[in-house]
Parts: sequence; structure tokens; C-alpha cells
Amino acid sequence: MDETEEQRLIKGAQAGDADAFEALVNEYYEVMFKMAFKWCRNEQDAQDITQDACIKLARGIGSFKGDSAFTSWLYRLVINTAKDWYKKQNRHPSSSDGLETAKIDEKVDEKLFAKQVVDEIHKLPDGEKEAMFLVIGEGMSHGEAAKLLDCKESTVSWRIHEARKKLNELFEGERAHG
Repeated sequence: MDETEEQRLIKGAQAGDADAFEALVNEYYEVMFKMAFKWCRNEQDAQDITQDACIKLARGIGSFKGDSAFTSWLYRLVINTAKDWYKKQNRHPSSSDGLETAKIDEKVDEKLFAKQVVDEIHKLPDGEKEAMFLVIGEGMSHGEAAKLLDCKESTVSWRIHEARKKLNELFEGERAHG
């Protein structure tokens, strides 16, 4: 979808055009689902989160001002929906086998290590987890992630640094004892 069509659908949805909203959801549903799945690593939870995000999108489309890319705004909506969903469920994201999110070689040892890293990232505080998810997982720059997270670029850099330090300490400790 080109930018003009996207803007037309957004404006239409904001004006209450159900067809425009439906077209927008159809266009971005898969993007929203992938974001939810990367966050929770559980297909059923990701489906529930995406459904909730669609409801929030319907209620909140009017608050999109166009200050950032629509997809950036959607990322924030989906992340917040996932956090809210897990609070409501009174549980934490699953530790299911999320290897499909890791881009690794087929070697078994590398897969096991990648799964360990992903599992440990999911245990990080939300700020560090979000920064790692957006910068490492989504390939965003620190500046892009900062806009999305509504914080300074230096905060994103610090969160990435802290997360990497924690992961390095954890895995260095395991190597020393293993």
C-alpha cells in the first residue's frame, strides 16, 4: 500500500468510515500479529493480543496525528496492548519455543543458545526488553526506537547497554561454571 492510500484509509477510519477501517485492519493485521508474536512467543496469546489491539485501534484511531509513521504508532499500540493483556491475565509472556523469531543457522547448538538468549531477553525489565526488541529484533535505529518509546535516544542506548551487560554477565557466568 502506498503512502497516499494509507493516509486516505486513516483519514476515512478517523471520520468513521467502517470500510476504510476494515481495509486498514486487513492491511496491517499480519504486521500486528507478528509484533504480538515476537513479544509473547505464543501463537494463541498473540492472536488474543492482536484482537485486543484491533479493538484499541478502533477506539484510538482518532489519536493518530501523523507525527510518526503509522506502523510506528501501531507498534506502540500493540506493545501496550500486550502489556495490558498480560496484566489482565495475571501472568507473564510464555517461554514457548520461539526459535522461529531467531535468524540463526541450522546447527543445534546455535539454536539452543539462541533460544536461551531469547528466553533471557524476555526476562529483562520492560524498558530494556522493548529497546532490545525494537533495535535488535526489528532493526530500528536507537533514534527510531526512542520516538516510538517516547524517550530520549540516549535512554534507548542505555537500555540496550544494560540489557547486553546483563546478558553477557549471565552467559559469561554460565561458561565459567559449565
